[in-house]
Order: sequence, then structure tokens, then C-alpha cells
Amino acid sequence: MPEPVPASVPAAYEWRDEIHILPGGLDLHFGGRLDSVEVAFRLAGARMAPVVAVLGGISAGREVFAFGPGAAGWWQDAVGPGRALDTDRFRVLGIDFLGGSHRTTGPAHGATFPSISAFDQARLLVELLDHLGIDRLRASVGASYGGMVSLALAEAYPGRLRHAVVLSAAHRTHPMSTAWRSVQRAIVRYALGHGEGARGLTLARALAMATYRSAREFEERFPGPAEAGPEGFRFPVESYLMSRGASYAAHYRPEAFVCLSESIDLHRVDPARIRVPTTLLAVQEDQLVPLADMRELRDRHGGNCSLVEISSLFGHDAFLKETEVLRDLLARALD
Repeated sequence: MPEPVPASVPAAYEWRDEIHILPGGLDLHFGGRLDSVEVAFRLAGARMAPVVAVLGGISAGREVFAFGPGAAGWWQDAVGPGRALDTDRFRVLGIDFLGGSHRTTGPAHGATFPSISAFDQARLLVELLDHLGIDRLRASVGASYGGMVSLALAEAYPGRLRHAVVLSAAHRTHPMSTAWRSVQRAIVRYALGHGEGARGLTLARALAMATYRSAREFEERFPGPAEAGPEGFRFPVESYLMSRGASYAAHYRPEAFVCLSESIDLHRVDPARIRVPTTLLAVQEDQLVPLADMRELRDRHGGNCSLVEISSLFGHDAFLKETEVLRDLLARALD
């Protein structure tokens, strides 16, 4: 059943929050098959306007922006009426990722789930476009894992989008990033084996948070001294990381975290095969996606590709914070 349209949505807007069941299942990139697949999506914006797919990190879903008191999407600062991605000019299509913690098909508690590729997410998106009668996207705007999916979409289905906008994602995953995530997955798997999945996810997410931001930000935010407690000293940055980890674990399944974290590290596309015009955004302080990898993607790209390089205190998370940079970048890419 479709979700009801919030009363706060403008009358001139289309607003569809639904689940689509793929009629033929899904053959997976790394082998295997899912016979029954549901994909949850939200299509929202000015009626009949061009469609832009917006894809975020593994925690992000279809709720890109929202209306109403207390309502907030994961990219609320950048997407909406009059914002960097103006929903008075475009309809925004968001999806819940396959294998994730939201309403699209994913691993149940304690269950195994097949390995998922960014190409599977791209195929899911194309199946959804067919269902919606959308021949071609004006753009696919992807950040972090969503950027990997946008690159896979551009390589595998070039006729389905006009422009790819890729923020903090390259054609491959850097081995150092894989090193950090491998430890995170090992923590969660160990905890699941001992019936402590939520605790393991708390620790894994805390470790991940240390890689999302810059060393300079942590230096500025957490200079205070440690405080003594019953279990020893506790540092300000430690309290922050554990708090963020616990908040994450309260809303996400450990099995889904493992699935999509692995999907990130399995990511590979061939830049030479991408001919769709592409705009890249790289952050000098990004610990997960080195500037050298973004430059290599630009240089090996098979078509028209531009790279915007910025410096940001927020490191890999800059796409969530640097809204004025995004306003200029999206204006050029979409127009």
C-alpha cells in the first residue's frame, strides 16, 4: 500500500512513497538469485518535472527530504524547495538500498544474505524506472556508496541517464578504506556469533565515525581532558564516538551493515567504459576516498568528466555539510 501524502506537501507536487515488487526477481552480479524482491521508493517534486535520482551512503534511504513539523530527510539541507537541488524544478527519486536496513529486501535478523554489488543497486533502479515509465533520468546524484551506484548505473545503463554527479566516490575502493571496514565487519560478525549484534554494531559504527571526518575537526571539537570513571578514564572524543555508535545501532540491523559494508569494498567500475557526462566532487581531507583516486577516475573516464576539488573540515561527510558548494556544482551539472 502507498504511504499517504502528508498534508504539508504542496498541491503542485507529486508525492509517491511506495513499494514495488519486481515481477521477475533479480539475478545478482556476484552470482545467485533473489526470487522475491521489493524495492521501497519515494518520488517527490514538482509534477511532470525532470527526475533526478538521489542516492546516499549505506545508511541513507528513500527519505531524501520531507515536509511538515519535525520531518527531515537525510539530505534535508541540500534538497527541497529553493535548495541546492530544487524540488520546484525537479522530481527527486530516492530508494532504499537492496541489502539494507530499510524497507527494500534485505537480510533478516540472524539470516544470511547474498553478496550485493553496486551494479545490483543500479539494476534495481532501472527496474524501478521501467515501472514508473521514466525513460531517462536528468541525473543520478550519488554520494559515498550512492556515488558508486551512480558510476555503476553510468557504465551499465548509459541510455538511462543524462548526467552522473558523483560525490566522494571513485571507480574502486582504496585498500586502506577496506582495511578499516574489514575490521568493522569482523567486530560485528564476532558480536553476532555471541548474541551481541547491537553492541558489535555500536563499536563498528564508532570506528567508522573516526574515518568520516577530518583530524582537524576532531582536534577543534574534542580538546578537553579525560574524565575519571568507574571503568577508567573516558575521553571526550570517545564519548562522542560511542554515542553516535549507539544511536546508529538503535535503528540499523547488524546483518545489513555487514552486507552493504562488504558491497562498498567489492566496488569496481571501468572508467573507460563510462561515456555519460560526469561531474565529480573530491575532498582533500577525505580519509576514505583519496584525492589521487578521484583524479585517476577523471583521467581514465571515457567521456566528458570534470572534477571539483574542495577543502573541508568535514572530510568524507562534506557532502552533508557543504551545501553552498553543492548549490553551485548541481546548478552547473543539471543545467
